[in-house]
Amino acid sequence: MSAEPRKLLQGATGDWEVVVGLEIHAQVSSQSKLFSGASAEYGAGPNENVSLVDAAMPGMLPVINRYCVEQAVRTGLGLNAKINLWSRFDRKNYFYPDLPQGYQISQYKDPIVGEGEIEVELDDGETIKVGVERLHLEQDAGKSIHDLAPKESYVDLNRSGVALMEIVSKPDMRSAEEGAAYFSKIRTIVRYLGTCDGNMEEGSMRADVNVSVCPAGNYEKFRETGDFSYLGTRTETKNVNSIRYVRQVIDYEARRQIEVIEGGGEIDQETRLFDVKSGTTRTMRSKEDAHDYRYFPDPDLLPLEIDQAWVDEIRASLPELPDAKKRRFVSDYGLSAYDAAVLAADKPSAAYFEEVAKGRDGKMAANWVMGELFGALNKEGVEIAASPISADRLGKLLDLIKDKTISGKIAKDVFALMFSGEETSDPADIVEKRGLKQVTDTGAIEAVIDEIMAANPKQVEQVKEKPKTMGWFVGQVMQKTGGKANPQAVNELLRKKLGVE
Repeated sequence: MSAEPRKLLQGATGDWEVVVGLEIHAQVSSQSKLFSGASAEYGAGPNENVSLVDAAMPGMLPVINRYCVEQAVRTGLGLNAKINLWSRFDRKNYFYPDLPQGYQISQYKDPIVGEGEIEVELDDGETIKVGVERLHLEQDAGKSIHDLAPKESYVDLNRSGVALMEIVSKPDMRSAEEGAAYFSKIRTIVRYLGTCDGNMEEGSMRADVNVSVCPAGNYEKFRETGDFSYLGTRTETKNVNSIRYVRQVIDYEARRQIEVIEGGGEIDQETRLFDVKSGTTRTMRSKEDAHDYRYFPDPDLLPLEIDQAWVDEIRASLPELPDAKKRRFVSDYGLSAYDAAVLAADKPSAAYFEEVAKGRDGKMAANWVMGELFGALNKEGVEIAASPISADRLGKLLDLIKDKTISGKIAKDVFALMFSGEETSDPADIVEKRGLKQVTDTGAIEAVIDEIMAANPKQVEQVKEKPKTMGWFVGQVMQKTGGKANPQAVNELLRKKLGVE
């Protein structure tokens, strides 16, 4: 099977395919660290959250945090992955100033979570499946700070020992769009599960982006044979902490690698860094292989054995996940797959929508939440949890439209007043106070129409030749009534009086 045209990149010498894999580091939502009782809270002063274990003081032994293990299992279940009842911690040896032990406690050959698969929705509505290779638990390193003094570097060990879940994908993504969408989907899942807050600005979720390019058709050969040599040499760009940056890294690296190869060069297997300002990547160091880290089982930690009954108990406690919620929104509220996906992508937004839609028209609720509300929130940079308009009050506004107390146009004006806080946030009070009730008295509307027709005989004649010009009369009536005339009544009366079919 040949490569899909949309997944091909044109080079000077022919077509190329890009292959993407992500290693996502998600900080476990827990109060304490993976192997010590020190706080894992973000924002403390330098070295305030450091225990003797984190600082690698002689004789200090790690003790596993059961809750972090539970969060890893919960995440694995959310990824439709295999939970390994037997796993083991290893020492990954390398030197870095902010790694006090001289090694990182991680998992290598025996991770707590094995293979899984998730569905990822793309912007054009296509759904792809991306395989998860594994999820393993490991401790984070500290942080080196180089800008406090001209000749010294400082080390903050607050992050040292914080629990991370490393979620490693299979090389199943074939474009920058797919890589960004996968990262976004993983973030949505862990936030639904409550296992990671997904706060990329604070570093609690970041990705190492692996990119390689190969001649068109090679990816299919890789799928048939499992031979990674068909995919070309990959680079790994470290610590990318936004969905937009993941997309930029993939786009830039793919083009850079094609240029190097077509220019007669070779791609080095290396670790790179992303420069946010220039949108480019640069070499950090040559890429290590597993043997460079000299992995061996951590002698201070017994193998991790968990009970199937405990796994089943965790599974039973899982919330409704985004894919299931999306399907329910389509079936229960009659939403399009796209609208359902947008609303289900964020747990607070989904909950808000359901509150608004309760006992009301689902499509109408979705249109107002995704249109007026999201638009106003984005403009002000406000999260939905801090929305000035509660779901209950937005629902009451929709009720006023449904019972024809106000028109949709007037409702938008009322919404703006509710959002700005200029008025009470109760829509009925605003409508009453400002005299915005819709005019449904056909006699009153008819009188306005007669007045406009008498003053504009030329337009009356024109409508007979061009029925579409009736819209001018609709606008005049709405203007005369301050936008309060019932639009349906206006249209019906105008068609009757002007003789428009």
